[in-house]
Amino acid sequence: MFTGLIQTLGTVCALEEGDGGRTLKVIGPSLGSKLEIGESVAVNGTCLTVTTCGGDTFSFQVGPETLAKTNLGHLAPGDGVNLERALRIGDSLGGHFVTGHIDCTGTILEKSPRGEWLMVWFGYPPEFAELLVEKGSIAVDGVSLTLVDVQRERFSVMLIPHTRDNTTIGRKGPGDTVNLEFDLLAKHIQKLVKNMKIVL
Repeated sequence: MFTGLIQTLGTVCALEEGDGGRTLKVIGPSLGSKLEIGESVAVNGTCLTVTTCGGDTFSFQVGPETLAKTNLGHLAPGDGVNLERALRIGDSLGGHFVTGHIDCTGTILEKSPRGEWLMVWFGYPPEFAELLVEKGSIAVDGVSLTLVDVQRERFSVMLIPHTRDNTTIGRKGPGDTVNLEFDLLAKHIQKLVKNMKIVL
């Protein structure tokens, strides 16, 4: 479980193909020395297991399903990634509950400055529209954000300067792909309501 509060930006330093999957090697100077083999880290919001670590670098094994369903399959050496270690008992929960299980990918449609802030519009598959409400929560590339405007195939968020400058969203532009995880509570409520309709 994660909070959606990004702890640091890492940089992809190597990619190794093998058996349909891929080994993803990342440099994260402020995080590498703290990690242990076997622990979970959200990489662009995707929960992965640390398989090697030493100094500033650490690696993850990414399976074919994850490569196909997230933007991790589009990464190249030099790309930045959002990093967050798993939530521990007693940690502060400043964002919202994020599982690290990506529901789908979306696309940045437009970015427009509003003073020091940044309005960003994303496109997403319309079948997930019921899971979004204005002022609700969503994780974009692992970043916990508040929805501003929600439409059937697009939604907007407002980035504060800190989020703009310290996450991948600030670096990406229109046409770039992002990982989306919808609010866990919304998904449970949606399932309950659908089951109630079947019973009735």
